[in-house]
Amino acid sequence: MMNKRISFILGFIAFSLGFSSFVSAQQTYTSFTPGKIWKDDKGVHINAHGGGIVVYKGIYYWFGEHKIEGEIGNTAQVGVHCYSSKDLYNWKDEGIALPVLNDLTSDIAKGCILERPKVVYNKKTKKFVMWFHLELLGKGYAAARSGVAVADRPTGPYTFIRSYRPNPGKMPFYASGTAEKDIVNCQQPANKSDGFFCRDLPGGQMARDMTVFVDDDGKAYHVFSSEENFTLHLAELTPDYLGHTGKFIRIYVGQQTEAPALFKKNGTYYMVGSGCTGWAPNPARWFKASNIWGPWTYMGNPCQGEGAKLTYGGQSTHVLPAPGKKGDFIFMADKWAPKNAIDGRYLWLPIKFENDKISINWADEWDLSVFKK
Repeated sequence: MMNKRISFILGFIAFSLGFSSFVSAQQTYTSFTPGKIWKDDKGVHINAHGGGIVVYKGIYYWFGEHKIEGEIGNTAQVGVHCYSSKDLYNWKDEGIALPVLNDLTSDIAKGCILERPKVVYNKKTKKFVMWFHLELLGKGYAAARSGVAVADRPTGPYTFIRSYRPNPGKMPFYASGTAEKDIVNCQQPANKSDGFFCRDLPGGQMARDMTVFVDDDGKAYHVFSSEENFTLHLAELTPDYLGHTGKFIRIYVGQQTEAPALFKKNGTYYMVGSGCTGWAPNPARWFKASNIWGPWTYMGNPCQGEGAKLTYGGQSTHVLPAPGKKGDFIFMADKWAPKNAIDGRYLWLPIKFENDKISINWADEWDLSVFKK
């Protein structure tokens, strides 16, 4: 009898501990706390760095770089992680959407650098298309390629198609009003950026930090840091979103912009980016245009208040249309941890509009009700 009682007590304790762990793993969030640990449905800090979000049938899908511990985590040891959510606060781990490969001859071999994955849905082909910045294994940041993969479902699995440098042999499109100094002349390059552009013209332009934007008419655009990170390119994608049409523009020539995040409100195009200081934070910058082909106007730093000069320790990755009334947006940024990559944090903050100007302010904690005010 005593043995049965002891067994019952031990069993009850084990059940209680297990239930407690389950409840802990099922922590429910009702607000955003920028820079804090953000756990998924399994109780693990979300692992989707440099990411972006696509919405499909009312579900949000967050894709980002899966990091591991240590400095080696800055290379792709696992692949692209996917999470899903119905409310933006609580995220379900959907697993690895695009794994890196053990095949050392593959462009996406384990140990390559795979950054800033962005997924968009093509309504015509009914495919999910993922673009990302890719550096080949063992080549540092010399390759500067764009990679593309495709899937039938938002969570994948994604099939890698190819990587390459965009728009080989193509000259930029120049919108009416483009400054004379921004028109490249490969016979006499006027500055470093022009020189890099002309150097890479035959084989395609360098493509590093990037985003993908789908306009209201269904056309998609690939925005990336090019010309040794001196100049942004905005390039039109083919109707299937799997390649480039050859039409593109250069933005903020020679001013070293990366981490682009593009969005649109009331017919005006906005873009947030950063300077180029490696893993270290720097002042954010924003641009606007009445036409996606420009000209784009530099507008300064959108961040306000304490910490604004360093973007509160973060760097832009995506701007997400918020649920609620049309025209609300969330600024998404990463707070990198290059010495222990897996410990990177996420800074999500509401964007405020005053007429056609934007501002971003720090908040220790906030929720979506701010958009109803």
